[in-house]
This record gives sequence, C-alpha cells and structure tokens, in this order.
Amino acid sequence: MDETLIKILGLVAGACTSLAVLPQVITTFKTKKASDVSIFMFIVMLTGNVLWVVYGFAKNDIAIIITNLVTVALNVTMLIFKVKYKENK
Repeated sequence: MDETLIKILGLVAGACTSLAVLPQVITTFKTKKASDVSIFMFIVMLTGNVLWVVYGFAKNDIAIIITNLVTVALNVTMLIFKVKYKENK
C-alpha cells in the first residue's frame, strides 16, 4: 500500500474514533447534566489515549499523535463537565 494512502487511512481512522466522543461532549454542554456519564469510562479512555500519544511519539507517527491528542482533550473536557455538572439532574 502506498505510504501516503496509509497516512491518510490512519488520519481518517483516528479522526473517526477521536470524534466519537464529541456528541456526548456537546450533549453534556447543552443540557448541563452529567449524572448519567460514566466517569470510569472516560478515565479508562483518557489513560488509553495518553498511552497512544506516547506510542505515537515513540513511533514518530503524526496521525497517532494528533488524533489521540484531540481525544485526550475531549476526554478531559468530559471529566471537567462530569465534575462541574455532577449536581445537575
């Protein structure tokens, strides 16, 4: 497979998985409710994404680094919302 195509494939795959959490972030922001959000799930996801970023740096793979940094930011946002909106029902 062509190296450029492989990089594009990696970026598209990473974007899809990174943006999968975006609807939850938007919904939580709009409703100001996070009582049904699993904090454990986002902590596990955050841990995994941080490890992917480290792996991306070790492999010098920009697709892995960028897409997982986006996901780290979204997961941190959700954890902040979970704390900020925990009392809202």
